[in-house]
Amino acid sequence: MSFLKPRDAVLHYSHRAGVGGAPSLVFINSLGSDFRIWDAVIAQLPPEWGLLLSDKRGHGLSQMGAAPISIAGLAEDLADLMDARGLSSAVLCGVSVGGMIAQALAHARPDLCAGLILCNTAARIGSPQMWAERIGALDSGGIEPIADNVIARWFSPEFCAREAVMVAGYRTMLARTPVSGYRAVCAAIRDTDLTEQTRALRLPSLCLGGSTDGSTPPEVVEALAGLIEGARYRCFEGSGHIPSLEVPDLLAGEIRSFMSEHFGA
Repeated sequence: MSFLKPRDAVLHYSHRAGVGGAPSLVFINSLGSDFRIWDAVIAQLPPEWGLLLSDKRGHGLSQMGAAPISIAGLAEDLADLMDARGLSSAVLCGVSVGGMIAQALAHARPDLCAGLILCNTAARIGSPQMWAERIGALDSGGIEPIADNVIARWFSPEFCAREAVMVAGYRTMLARTPVSGYRAVCAAIRDTDLTEQTRALRLPSLCLGGSTDGSTPPEVVEALAGLIEGARYRCFEGSGHIPSLEVPDLLAGEIRSFMSEHFGA
């Protein structure tokens, strides 16, 4: 385990340097998860590629810090980690709010980002009313009472039935997320619309959706691809909101193809 305190919070991260000029990938997690969600994907990527993973503020082993949490601030945290580890021109792979953080970072620090893989995300996710209801439920009872509904958005019904034990483990990861961190990131998503920032991006981009995703349905992810000139869109049939857990083989294959096409990796 590695830790860094670039500003007001200690951040938990893992870094593997690339070998012989190999490209680097930066993975960015969803709401209510930590960077273990990428394990099955990383196991299928070339060992010479560089990797950076981290827990966002208020999640996993990262502190909340004193500053109010925003998508721009979470992108700044990631930029601090990349600067500290000497990473630039990396490919950012984010899921859900992680995809929003990737978009914000690509806009704010184009020197750090050579390409985007945006999974089950959008320039704006959900409505203010939806997030207000989620925050109200958190204030009333914490994460546990809403966990089943969240899991039903994370995974397809077929996966939940087929992999009940695995899904129970992921539910535990969600339920153990600090309520303060989960709530703060909900508010950050509620308050963020990246449409104009993302429309201005000019870099290789792949947008991936899931046909049963209840949080960012396929048409939402396809619309995101439409904002970025030249972006490619692909939908995983029968998959929910977190493909790194439900269809890691398919996601790893898309990553390898994207890296080969755009970076000769």
